[in-house]
Amino acid sequence: MKWFRRRKAEDVVPAHLPNAEEAARLFWERWFELVPVVSAALGDGEPHRVEDELTDLVNGLHPDLVFSLEQGHMAMYALVVTGQEDPRLRPYTDAWIAAAPPSDMVWEFHDSVPPVPDPTEVVVNLGKVRMRLGDYRVVAQVDGDVVDVAVYHPALSDLSDQQRQTMTFLPLDVTLGERLAGERLRRVETAELEPQGTISLLELRSLVRELAGVSDG
Repeated sequence: MKWFRRRKAEDVVPAHLPNAEEAARLFWERWFELVPVVSAALGDGEPHRVEDELTDLVNGLHPDLVFSLEQGHMAMYALVVTGQEDPRLRPYTDAWIAAAPPSDMVWEFHDSVPPVPDPTEVVVNLGKVRMRLGDYRVVAQVDGDVVDVAVYHPALSDLSDQQRQTMTFLPLDVTLGERLAGERLRRVETAELEPQGTISLLELRSLVRELAGVSDG
């Protein structure tokens, strides 16, 4: 399960945000009050029950941050709060992760999207549209130490502009991890039709990790 929320354009941005450390402290105070409700909703397979509360919680940290709930690597669940490599937001995510409680058997916390072991097994549901990441195809062009990519999935044309942007970048983030994607991917485009010479997400991972000198094991 994975879902992301951005601040809506019509939402009101607070005139004066607290400093990053204060924002992080207030976040975790509220999280400890909310976490039993969040865990119960996830246990029932109904994350939508706490979507608004979590959106408000993350907006209180900073309205331009994005969050996701997903299966943890070591814990049952993971909460990811990320600025998507925007340097303006790094003080907030740094303060947030520094103040985070230790991971336990139920929750772990990340300040960037970590790579999943096998992205091809991930399925994202967007309303009536069901997108299997294993159906993504990518064209990758290496230029020195960076890569330009064009991303294709047959269901991308059925999405809104905002959903299409999210579902172009999300597969790359969960395949490479957000930080490696930010370091090594230069231009990212959405392909309307399936291009020739495509590779799978796992083949893209091997290519980028080899380029970065990162073990693929």
